[in-house]
Amino acid sequence: MKSTFSIGNHCIGQGQRPFIVAELSGNHGQSIDRAKTLIDAAQSAGADAVKLQTYTPEALTLNVKSERFLQTEGLWKGKYLWELYEEGATPRKWHPALKAYAEDRGLVFFSAPFDESAIDFLETIDIPLYKIGSHEVVHTPLLERVGKTGKPVILSTGMATQDEIKLAIKTLTQAGAEAIVLLKCISAYPANPKSFNLRSMVTLNTQFGCPIGISDHTLSSEIVLGATALGACIIEKHLTLEDSEGAIDDGFSLQPSAFRAMANSVRMLYDGLGNDALQPTDQESIEQRFRRSIFVAQDIEAGEAFSKNNLRVVRPSDGLAPKHWKQTLGKRSKIKLKTGDPLTADAIEGFSEESSEYPQDA
Repeated sequence: MKSTFSIGNHCIGQGQRPFIVAELSGNHGQSIDRAKTLIDAAQSAGADAVKLQTYTPEALTLNVKSERFLQTEGLWKGKYLWELYEEGATPRKWHPALKAYAEDRGLVFFSAPFDESAIDFLETIDIPLYKIGSHEVVHTPLLERVGKTGKPVILSTGMATQDEIKLAIKTLTQAGAEAIVLLKCISAYPANPKSFNLRSMVTLNTQFGCPIGISDHTLSSEIVLGATALGACIIEKHLTLEDSEGAIDDGFSLQPSAFRAMANSVRMLYDGLGNDALQPTDQESIEQRFRRSIFVAQDIEAGEAFSKNNLRVVRPSDGLAPKHWKQTLGKRSKIKLKTGDPLTADAIEGFSEESSEYPQDA
């Protein structure tokens, strides 16, 4: 399994700068012009990629108006599944134009297919990677067909058990997939931040050996930042427009200004993570001069003993390190010293910097 892979100018994988995906879903409201406006907003808001969902209602459900097919709770309460998917679907005839539009703006364009025919279609427009939504983790025929493309796969894990994730990965890899990123996801719309159990992202990485990321349906960006700190290399968040009240996924999508703030925070946090070295940074080198050291606090004659009265531990750091304080007291000065002089080793009789009454090694 590859730990990193490249899409265009982006290197994606564990330890890499987070790849930020704007999920457009059905927030276009069945208008291609609105879909293009969403792509413009994604580019302005700092996204690296835009993602669609490629499906038709008949690929997902039956056109049956019975209670079994009715949403009875949540954001889409009162809608039949067929109606919901009809409203949210992105027409296939839009895909080539939207792909070209996104790529002209420097964005990666890809999609989540929901049946094998969608994969066949997406292959005709040569998308560079695939997304598998949480509901499709158990759809092994779909996984096998995606795996056969040999392209990188982003796999959301909402609702999935450990065994289901294991089977999904096995199905993908045996079919030919070489790069898989596992996204922590809560399949609720909107999702409650308290439900996320973000620490399980680390388990995903260690248990399955795949890079990790997050698909976040909460109403803010705090969960995304937590995921970034835990090593997320892909961030997926729904995007909507400021005047999009009533868009199908508007209830758990960020507007452009909030998406931009999230993207900026993710990148700042990633830069701040740095490495695991315990040492001063280059930026701190200036301030190191203003650490404490031993200075002469009263004029001292040659041969006079050093004491708490004529020495002090003060800033800056031009004198001996404070760890030599006890060792210095009681020793005599080789030379005349004035108030404000830094105390140095060559001014002290019988002094060795290699010895100290304080621990030398922690």
